[in-house]
Amino acid sequence: MTDLDIRSAGPEDTAAVEEVVEQSFGDQATSIIDVLALLRSFEDLRVELLAEDEDGVHGYVALSRAWLDARERLVDVLVLSPLGVRPERQGTGIGTALLAAAVEAAAEDGAPLVFLEGSPDFYAARGWDAASEHGLDRPSVRIPDQACRVVLLPAHEPWMTGRLVYPDVWWRRDLVGLRDPDLAAVEAAVDPG
Repeated sequence: MTDLDIRSAGPEDTAAVEEVVEQSFGDQATSIIDVLALLRSFEDLRVELLAEDEDGVHGYVALSRAWLDARERLVDVLVLSPLGVRPERQGTGIGTALLAAAVEAAAEDGAPLVFLEGSPDFYAARGWDAASEHGLDRPSVRIPDQACRVVLLPAHEPWMTGRLVYPDVWWRRDLVGLRDPDLAAVEAAVDPG
């Protein structure tokens, strides 16, 4: 792999971001692009990072604002979504590099937690725990327990437990969790017993 640069995305990168999302997410791409635009307009999109080399942009990750509904108070947290890598570059370490850079950016921002929905195997191998292991509840039963992942950051405190609350824009586009038959297939793969 050539030298990969991870950098912040700006307005001039919109076309490249949309192209990576379209190639990575297929039928859901339009909804994801719409959500990203809304998050930007509400100033809830905290971090956008690109992975590029001399051949162009190959990956994208975003962190947006969400909340943890803890007993003491609402806590500002971050949700990592989407993470996309062009199909021809998947398996080359780009996604892993973007994840690490996003976690570093979240810690620098002072966030106590970063959540995501995703493959338990892929994310566990990169240091993401099941949220339930830390007293954290998934925002929907349509997210298999093991697919709701979290990274605890230095600003995390033990009392920060409770339910993850997504911003409304994710719900309006029905991008929280999965629906059958996809949900049933993932549940069977995650817990075949």
